[in-house]
Amino acid sequence: MWYVGGDVRLILNSDSMKPIYVQIAEWLETEILIQAIQCDEKIYSQYQLAEMFNINPATAAKGINILAEENVLYKKRGLGMFVATDARHIILNKRKNTKLRAMVNELAKEAVQLQVNEEELVEMIRGMHQKLKGDQK
Repeated sequence: MWYVGGDVRLILNSDSMKPIYVQIAEWLETEILIQAIQCDEKIYSQYQLAEMFNINPATAAKGINILAEENVLYKKRGLGMFVATDARHIILNKRKNTKLRAMVNELAKEAVQLQVNEEELVEMIRGMHQKLKGDQK
């Protein structure tokens, strides 16, 4: 099942090892990072998310609650959940310190196994980083 929101297409993978509520939370994070959802803007309700992705509202609520516990979202009583002012900063730090660090760890392990020296690895990363930055322009 998929949904196009902003410029992002989310494909929920029910066969993934990653629970659907985590996929929902990560999609919302990405929407905040690309500023499709702005600071202090109301986010989708659990019922809207459930309808959009054809999932149980409790599953959607679990994804929202993850972000609320991380202070990415805050609740306005009777109005719903809103994006915190420092949400982008929180998400960027979390992703840098977990996801990116894990990817670098795996990359470094693979480089060692393939006997790629540090300079070569750094040059490969630098080249790809510059290419991706150029593609974004």
